[in-house]
Amino acid sequence: MLTNYVILALCVIILLSYLFDISFKYSKIPGVVLLIGLGIVLQLGVSYTGINIPNLRPTLPVLGTLGLILIVMDAALEIRLERSKLKGLARGVFSAILLLVVFVAALTIIVVKVWNQPVTTTLLNVIPLGIISSAVAISSAVLLRRDQREFITFESAISDILGILIFDFILLNEGSLGSGLIIFGLKGLITIVIAALMTTILAIFLHKINYHVSYIIILTSVVLVYVLAKLVHLPGLFLVVVFGLALANNRLVDNTFVTRYIDFEKFREDINSFKKILAELTFLVRSFFFIVFGFYTSLSGFVNINNLLIAGAITAGIFILRWLFFLLILGKGTGKLIWFAPRGLITILLFLSIPEGSRMELINEEVVTLVILMSIFVMMVGNMFPDHHKNESDQLTVNTSGSVQNASL
Repeated sequence: MLTNYVILALCVIILLSYLFDISFKYSKIPGVVLLIGLGIVLQLGVSYTGINIPNLRPTLPVLGTLGLILIVMDAALEIRLERSKLKGLARGVFSAILLLVVFVAALTIIVVKVWNQPVTTTLLNVIPLGIISSAVAISSAVLLRRDQREFITFESAISDILGILIFDFILLNEGSLGSGLIIFGLKGLITIVIAALMTTILAIFLHKINYHVSYIIILTSVVLVYVLAKLVHLPGLFLVVVFGLALANNRLVDNTFVTRYIDFEKFREDINSFKKILAELTFLVRSFFFIVFGFYTSLSGFVNINNLLIAGAITAGIFILRWLFFLLILGKGTGKLIWFAPRGLITILLFLSIPEGSRMELINEEVVTLVILMSIFVMMVGNMFPDHHKNESDQLTVNTSGSVQNASL
């Protein structure tokens, strides 16, 4: 009997997650908020009824790691390195790098100077707060103009990837900055070689094998190589990034000797199918992660005045910095883009991966959760305002033909 109830609960949760996602078009409330809210409601229900629930908190790092791999892979698959898209990609890269670096530098200086915290510890706690969540931003941009959606896709994907790489560098670096950069660079080269080999093996595998089970094996292999890379202290997520970029940009090896060994037409069809499977799995992992995260969220921390003030100040800094960037540097075509700086899954995952000894009481789990909810709320409200930049001349020049529908994760 208990088995049936568990299966019933899982089915209801998945269906609710799906309804949360498709309801965004009408309610303007991002599914992430509703998922966390569902977890909190379940927490209150369990507390009120006294139902004994096994401790699911240890599943958070597992779900988080899988979610991180899937989201980074999906973000990398959205980036096309083509000449016609270089200008749009350059804008996204420039925006992601500048806003991330300036935000992290400013908040780090404030925390170090005012609260006298170590620089490395501060960086580990601040970097997650500076990363735009592509999982939230892209799925919430479906109602924007095409040029705006594409800008959000580039910016948030680069912000995810860059933020994770910087975080990994700070976390793994045990020497000086100079030696750390050299070692990280060498590890990066090794990672690129491994990713190139993985891509080649995958292409040959898809070319030679006709067995009906293949995409799950591919994804399992990616996770396996990621874990092995982490065990030998290689930047595992960088490997996922390079692997995803290689898959997305396989046209760069057209008209080369490689075409004699690989049927790229079939390979590209398989990649499109792989992206759909990836989207489905990411939806499942993301849904359960946010529900479990909401279930174990400390509600008392939400009403703590210090947490509210710190989270409010950080959120205000995020959007003030973004407003100044668009006003002074981009200057036009901003519209609703100013409000699209949500924090989300990447922020939570990186924060949970901070070693216990490097955690800061100032930026605790409740503060991080509040920043995520506040930033999503600002984006939600901003998304409800009419866009006054309708003229074609005011649009951002982001030339791309890539689809963003897979980013609704």
